Amino acid sequence: MARRALKLASWTSMALAASGVYLYSNKYLDLNDFGAVRVGRAVATTAAISYDYLTSLRSVPYGSEEYLQLRSKVHLRSARRLCELCCANRGTFIKVGQHLGALDYLLPEEYTSTLKVLHSQAPQSSMQEVRQVIREDLGKEIHDLFMSFDDTPLGAASLAQVHKAVLHDGRTVAVKVQHPKVQAQSSKDILLMEVLVLAVKQLFPEFEFMWLVDEAKKNLPLELDFLNEGRNAEKVAQMLKHFDFLKVPQIYWELSTKRVLLMEFVDGGQVNDRDYMERNKIDVNEISRHLGKMYSEMIFVNGFVHCDPHPGNVLVRKCPGTGKVEIVLLDHGLYQVLTEEFRLDYCHLWQSLIWTDMKSVKKYSQRLGAGDLYPLFTCMLTARSWDSVNRGIGQTPVTATEDSEIRNNAANYLPQISHLLNLVPRQMLLIFKTNDLLRGIEAALGTRASATSFLNMSRCCVKALATHKKKNTHSFFRRTQISFSEAFNLWQINLHELVLRVKGLRLASWVLALLCWLLPAPH
Repeated sequence: MARRALKLASWTSMALAASGVYLYSNKYLDLNDFGAVRVGRAVATTAAISYDYLTSLRSVPYGSEEYLQLRSKVHLRSARRLCELCCANRGTFIKVGQHLGALDYLLPEEYTSTLKVLHSQAPQSSMQEVRQVIREDLGKEIHDLFMSFDDTPLGAASLAQVHKAVLHDGRTVAVKVQHPKVQAQSSKDILLMEVLVLAVKQLFPEFEFMWLVDEAKKNLPLELDFLNEGRNAEKVAQMLKHFDFLKVPQIYWELSTKRVLLMEFVDGGQVNDRDYMERNKIDVNEISRHLGKMYSEMIFVNGFVHCDPHPGNVLVRKCPGTGKVEIVLLDHGLYQVLTEEFRLDYCHLWQSLIWTDMKSVKKYSQRLGAGDLYPLFTCMLTARSWDSVNRGIGQTPVTATEDSEIRNNAANYLPQISHLLNLVPRQMLLIFKTNDLLRGIEAALGTRASATSFLNMSRCCVKALATHKKKNTHSFFRRTQISFSEAFNLWQINLHELVLRVKGLRLASWVLALLCWLLPAPH
């Protein structure tokens, strides 16, 4: 009897093993679908990173040159481990990794430069999975809905991928299809991250990363609802309709669901692709100005902010009909809605920074939750040194030395930065990310040293504060007074911009005259 039971168990085990091998080899079975595999991988990576930090830096004097070099190596090893974990567990992990990779001036460069690759290493669903999602959500097969459908996606992101297709009426569309397993895994992944972050805090009390988990918990369900994304796209298009350079693709609601979004297909080059702009005779300074105007209006005037402006989501092109330069804004899943109190305090803070009113800088930084860490807060916000903030961020251009100093300080002040990110309102976290992504675009375009973006921000602050004051008064005299004050402030900004341009032209003429004197024309 025992021999027969043993024989039966052996045959059963062999059959199960063979079935598992067959299913895995034919891609019907994915180890990532097993919670135990995902949890084990995350726990092992967290343990390895924690052990590395605990042991590698223990015997080296804190702050010494050897300590700094060794810390950089530990940062790099840990960042690579984290990147490998994100690529292996995919979905939510890649989304969080991308968020960290965008915080250029808040996290050590070893982390941001390593995690940036996650934007180009997102998972790709098979056509079988794409057909399954479309069938389940739209109730029809792909060939019934589309005249043609490209099997190769235009791009794959952490939560979805986009395919080009043509409808039976001839319209060319972009079809965004959610990865089928993301919904089921996301809540479990966030819970896992929460447990791991709490465990790390026990080992390293000075590092507080719960803000990261809180953001993922709040924003991921919204990003997974494509109907919400469609509504955001239409809302921002309406809010910024006075900008003729902005193009937001039209949503086709009749074929859109929570997991499938159908929109107008719009082609263009990525906003950081200088070669594309040179080939198409697009002025990088014009693009930088447009981008600054658009985001200043979102943040200071409307309080409704597109928070994922990485280069894949911001395209540039020349409009086929008019030949005018356009910015195409894609991926509207992640928006931050600012409360009026926060928005007005933020307006006052930037006004104070631009006009170097340090007393007000301190006041409004503290109103925004920075407390005694307000110097660090303003440096994080502007990505400028405290010395530059005191001298005036609009007065002196960013130098390579200062940029390097800011990045190095992100590593030196990491405990204080993580503490500050826990102190500030949750609304501020996505603003930090948005600021850093925009700076990355300016750096790629070579326009970061320009004062134009600060002047555009100042105009929007003046407009927003004047609108708020007028809304809260019923006196005609007071409203007229506010309007005159607004006009005068805008005139001051225009005059300041004119002075800067004249200085620039004068400097250029001096340089040209000097070159002509040094290099006389041949006779």
